[in-house]
Amino acid sequence: MSMDLSILAAPVSILAGTTAAICGFGIGSLLTPLIALTAGTKLAVALVSIPHFVGTTVRCFILRKDINRQVLASFGVTSAFAGLLGALLHNCLNTQSLTLIFGWVLIFAGFMGLTGLAQRIQLKGLVAFIAGMVSGGLGGLVGNQGGIRSAALLGFDLKPKAFVATATAIGVIVDLARMPVYLLSQYQQITESWALLLATSTGVLIGTYVGDSYMQKMNERTFKKIVSALVLALGIFMLMRT
Repeated sequence: MSMDLSILAAPVSILAGTTAAICGFGIGSLLTPLIALTAGTKLAVALVSIPHFVGTTVRCFILRKDINRQVLASFGVTSAFAGLLGALLHNCLNTQSLTLIFGWVLIFAGFMGLTGLAQRIQLKGLVAFIAGMVSGGLGGLVGNQGGIRSAALLGFDLKPKAFVATATAIGVIVDLARMPVYLLSQYQQITESWALLLATSTGVLIGTYVGDSYMQKMNERTFKKIVSALVLALGIFMLMRT
């Protein structure tokens, strides 16, 4: 992986970490399209899972006291199982197929956030758990799960802090389920990209702490609209590349 990509990815990683700390998603949505430009979507999903895990784990530790463990135990298990299946399917698809899927997932997540439907749609009962499996599966398949997972968690009537904390903890579980599959199937390519992984993981960590510091000072609703518009644009861009 070129050094130029590592230099470019570093500031994007800071933005991604900041976005995720404030909005609950953004690392996979922002970093995967960037890295896919040179590495291809298949390898990009595997590479981004590492800084995603780093940032999500740190954010989970910061918010650990607000995690709803009952929701985590049920919703998280189904998401993790689906994440493992998604990662296995990831190895069976070619880069073009993954790019198409990833593009449409980004467009869906961006549209839901931009229109406010993600906040208005509440999935309850069995439907919520099915959505949890879908979000986990997408996490393993294309590395993007935040939009659908957030829509599903709205059905559990969690307070804002518990909502973000629980969503983050579920993200950690899904990462733990999918990452071994990526490492086993693309170990050499991943280790050869150590400079990129160091740059993105460091950037995400910086962004996580920046986002946590400014979370209470920013207009979250406006920020989510901006991020959703960016995610939508990235999805359209990914589809145009296929």
